[in-house]
Amino acid sequence: MLSYRHSFHAGNHADLLKHLVLLALLRKLREKDKAFSYLDSHAGAGLYDLYSANALMNAEYESGIARLWRQSVSSPLLQEYLQCVQTFNSDGDLRYYPGSPAIARSAMREQDRLVLLDLQQEELDLLRAHLRGDDRVAIHQRDAFEGLLALTPPEPRRGLVLIDPSYEQKADYQRVVDCVHKLHRRWPVGIVALWYPLLGKARDRSAWLKKALRQERLDALCSIELTVSAQTAEFGMHGSGMLLVNTPWQLERTLADAMAELLPRLGADARFNIETLSENE
Repeated sequence: MLSYRHSFHAGNHADLLKHLVLLALLRKLREKDKAFSYLDSHAGAGLYDLYSANALMNAEYESGIARLWRQSVSSPLLQEYLQCVQTFNSDGDLRYYPGSPAIARSAMREQDRLVLLDLQQEELDLLRAHLRGDDRVAIHQRDAFEGLLALTPPEPRRGLVLIDPSYEQKADYQRVVDCVHKLHRRWPVGIVALWYPLLGKARDRSAWLKKALRQERLDALCSIELTVSAQTAEFGMHGSGMLLVNTPWQLERTLADAMAELLPRLGADARFNIETLSENE
């Protein structure tokens, strides 16, 4: 389906988790001088106007990035995240929110490479406009699951792939399991970061997804979840998670320090959890 637009959700609590985990992973890759590749399965527009009609419809950023804006933070990860957002809002007002391609580019060096995929022409046109003139970037209009397998292993071989589907179709859950399995076989050294929603009880498939990937016996598999309210019977998203393959050493400590600062700003019901899922760990 091509109806999903991230502009309705930009800067919400799910973006906070996704982009903090993304930055934490990129910081780990930067610890070595060797070049790395970053692949993004659903790259989107790259930059979102929080004053647009789409963003203002539910103003989801108010429960996300707005809770951190103009706040003093001590975590190096939160500092880098806020510095990235601030580069797109130089006048001090929070209007623009960077998507994952822009956040990744802010953390990359000259020797690193971005490979970005999306199917939607409108999103791709905006993405190309935001990233034009950067020789490190390759943009492909193709299906995420087909494209990732066709483009891996990348060059350089070190690197990270972010898989961020909308899950509008129930079949997407099985598709991501199949894709992660094949990706890991084709690119065993690559870090895989898979985002997923935490929904109401009637629609939530997060437990199924974690169980299915655990059965794949993937290397250094863990789940990272952030919730901002209790689960209900309704459809609404009360949180989200990231499933990581080849989780870097001590990533949990970096994230825990950042979340210790973040959680009080997200409300009394905000919770954070990291769980190791690899059976050999």
